[in-house]
Amino acid sequence: MLSEPKALALLLVHSNVHISLSATSIALVTMVLLDLRIDPIPLFIVFAATMFVYSLNRFTDLEEDERNVPDRAAFTKRYGRLLLTLGVGLYLVAIGVAVVLDLPGAGYMVIPLLVAIAYSHFRLKKVFLVKNLTVGLAWGLIPLGVGVYYEVLEEPELLFLAGYVTAMLTVAAIIFDIKDIEGDREEGIRTVPVVFNPERTRLISQGLNIAIASSVLVAALAALIPSTFLVLLAFNAYVGGYIPFATRDRGPLFYGFVVDGEQIVLVCCVLVLDILVW
Repeated sequence: MLSEPKALALLLVHSNVHISLSATSIALVTMVLLDLRIDPIPLFIVFAATMFVYSLNRFTDLEEDERNVPDRAAFTKRYGRLLLTLGVGLYLVAIGVAVVLDLPGAGYMVIPLLVAIAYSHFRLKKVFLVKNLTVGLAWGLIPLGVGVYYEVLEEPELLFLAGYVTAMLTVAAIIFDIKDIEGDREEGIRTVPVVFNPERTRLISQGLNIAIASSVLVAALAALIPSTFLVLLAFNAYVGGYIPFATRDRGPLFYGFVVDGEQIVLVCCVLVLDILVW
């Protein structure tokens, strides 16, 4: 029998609620760091789009999940259709809201669908690094989407944040592939762990993490971004902390809750500092 907290955590992970909250956290971080008024509409849109994309992906990746994460595959077989229906419904509501309210960039609401189709059906994941970059770029679109909504797309701080999110989520996607190394190798998917082995993957990922953190520090010291952006280093510290523990034998709670929870940790740090310091 699973303990209640563990069972709840697994439910949040397998149902895609946790990852959707993580995506929403990036939108909220963008609002706070750019000193924008917090508006629930873009937060809802991000949550809805993420639920749709990941619920669809659970079906397209079902065969791989049966080898790599059998518990998640079993959950998808039992509840996947319900969750996909919910994801589609939320996504359609989000599109409807954007159209009815004539929101800036409403036409871009089709992007999550295009990303889901390209990633799942055109098998981009089979091309070395393209899978990871696709994930990183998709997450980097969240700050840009917030920028479109508030019509601040050309702000240097926003562009820096979008680049930062893209880079960090690419690193996270590389680490995430460690758990899938056996299934990916059988499917002929050339991920970083498959090509370089898990040990080197951790070293590469940590090196990238340090390089990204250094770019934040340099940009802040050069006054290219506000000093408040130094809070992003907490994100790097969190990622640097879990990288050494990313091994093939780690379960869904490590990858699905700890790794995918990095954005929630970041938004908590940002909100605490916003209340107490800024």
